[in-house]
Amino acid sequence: MKKSLFSLLLLSSLIFLSGTRRTSAQDDSRITVNVVLVQLNVAVTDRKGNYVTGLKPEDFVITEDKIPEKLATFEEGNEPTTRLVLRGPDGKMVSQPVPAEPGATAIAADGSVRPSGPSALGANVFILFDTSNYMYRGFVFAQDSIADFVRSLEGVGNVAFYSYSRDLSRAVPLTSERPAVLRGVRSTVAGDDAALYNCLLLTVKDAARLTGRKAIVVFSNGPDNASLVPPEDVAELAQSTGTIIYMISTRDAQAEPVSTAVFERMSKATGGKAYFSKSWKDEKEAFASIRDDLAHLYSLSYYPQPNANHGWRSISVRLVGEAAQKYRIRTRDGYRVLKPAQIASAAPPAAASSAAEAAPQ
Repeated sequence: MKKSLFSLLLLSSLIFLSGTRRTSAQDDSRITVNVVLVQLNVAVTDRKGNYVTGLKPEDFVITEDKIPEKLATFEEGNEPTTRLVLRGPDGKMVSQPVPAEPGATAIAADGSVRPSGPSALGANVFILFDTSNYMYRGFVFAQDSIADFVRSLEGVGNVAFYSYSRDLSRAVPLTSERPAVLRGVRSTVAGDDAALYNCLLLTVKDAARLTGRKAIVVFSNGPDNASLVPPEDVAELAQSTGTIIYMISTRDAQAEPVSTAVFERMSKATGGKAYFSKSWKDEKEAFASIRDDLAHLYSLSYYPQPNANHGWRSISVRLVGEAAQKYRIRTRDGYRVLKPAQIASAAPPAAASSAAEAAPQ
């Protein structure tokens, strides 16, 4: 795939916040300023792998290309998001609650974002289910595992259910209504070859339109045998839009070494995890682990300081004080900044047929 195509996809998915300011009282001209809000999802664990709770904004230090950054918002687990502002002559950081949005959002068949029911705290989770011909033997068991996972997501705000074989089906757009998601899970049928990376790229683009925590949980029963985009492009797009990818494979890691390596690299790059299940019991445990991870993530955001680097920017997140020695951090390690492209929007070759079959139910 040509690099220019991926560059456009990445550019179109980055979240830009536009603001205006007056240059002086005598000058009515307006200057438009584009600022990228960088969002990080951070897991903090002790040496035994237990999640660490109760940390405060001042416990975290973030640098981008070794440039110190100031936190703009902070959120722990399923607690409300707070905005961080400097107050007083001493420049002390003060937390202010961020008002909840008036409604939840949904991704329509054309990829647009629309209102969908009441809003809720927590992450936006996209479930991407493998309905290719790899899944024939264990299809019903897979549906059961996903349904149990959906029911257990008490702290998650909204859930979308997508399925894929050769094309992507947006079976249930992002919604807070769990029964609708469960109906979507039960209505899926096994299909054609597996174009995982094509369909995952489209799912990442949908997630990129949203603010706050967003995660994609991929349930796969086999390798990709039909995609035209490389997994490295998908991983980089997810990194640059702050989207976590969790991979659950029903294949033994030793049986699929190539897919295993790809799944591990992709999930690690985005701050997620990869699971390889030998049994249906292992799958349920993997879903439970993802649920716990989402419930314990710290969500941090910042507006980058001036930086001449317009390519890949490295991010470092560390803890200060005693916590720096006792705890471990898992998050993405950077993102790519791209200049505006001059060509029209593009998508994977499968996108045209995907949109045609993706009408929400």
